[in-house]
Amino acid sequence: MLNLSNLATLVAILDKGSFTAAAGVIGCTPSAVSLQVKQLETYFGKPLFDRSSRQSRPTAFALEVAQAARDTTARIQALRVRPTLTVSGTLRLGSLTSIQSDLLPYVLRSLRDEHPALEVSVAPLNDTPDLLDALAAGKLDAAALVRPPSGGSSRLIWEDLVRQPFVMLTAADVKEARPQELLRKLPWIAYDRQTSGGRAAAEYVRRVAPGSRGIVDLRSIDAIVAMVSEGLGVSVVPLPRPKLISAYDLRVVPLGRNPPSRQLSLVRRKADQDSRNVNAARDAFLSIIASRQGNLTSRSG
Repeated sequence: MLNLSNLATLVAILDKGSFTAAAGVIGCTPSAVSLQVKQLETYFGKPLFDRSSRQSRPTAFALEVAQAARDTTARIQALRVRPTLTVSGTLRLGSLTSIQSDLLPYVLRSLRDEHPALEVSVAPLNDTPDLLDALAAGKLDAAALVRPPSGGSSRLIWEDLVRQPFVMLTAADVKEARPQELLRKLPWIAYDRQTSGGRAAAEYVRRVAPGSRGIVDLRSIDAIVAMVSEGLGVSVVPLPRPKLISAYDLRVVPLGRNPPSRQLSLVRRKADQDSRNVNAARDAFLSIIASRQGNLTSRSG
């Protein structure tokens, strides 16, 4: 009987160039790799490698077998992801406040249009610890969060969506263009320093304008935008959504070539790694983000 794992070993040898390198990839010893090759040769009744020189070389038949194995694997994988697989049932989704008012409405509309058999429920949670606890407890299927600088819990799967740059917001009638001078001359409306994004913004402010003190801490970017547009101060926040910027009298001031930023990620449990419903949500996020080229940066690699 043909052992399919032996075919994978043959492909690894050809891809990596040697028995030893293939052993490192598939997690066994070189002698085990040699044994698997001999089993294949017994099955086919033909040599797969020319061993007449110091370095074994694959025969033409080995190349033919490996290509057949690759083709078969590709066809099987295509069955797994083909569009006839229905996305249905319920998706329990959570997200941070800033994502709820920015990306989430567009994602929900996309899911409704693309997957009408999928029912999405949005959790009434908006703090990272609460969302992570709900994920761990199985009360959520996925959550859109800011990945912490540490990378996030290894017990969960973090799929990066986009890295959002921070900018400075000022009222439209403020003419000064240098962030340092703006922070020295005008009150600072702080983005909530209890969040990782707020801490990144505060670190930037302390670096370029030491001594600046926030007159208020706000979590809602919409509220910050409203206050800035009324001339109450300046703020350093993730780049707001285009419609919010256009709705207020604002100036958006870039923070240079290496601005602070935050990494948005979709988080799921490892048990849901292959969930079609969560994959549909991830694809919807990525599609919306891609449509905003010029307002959000491209997905981080």
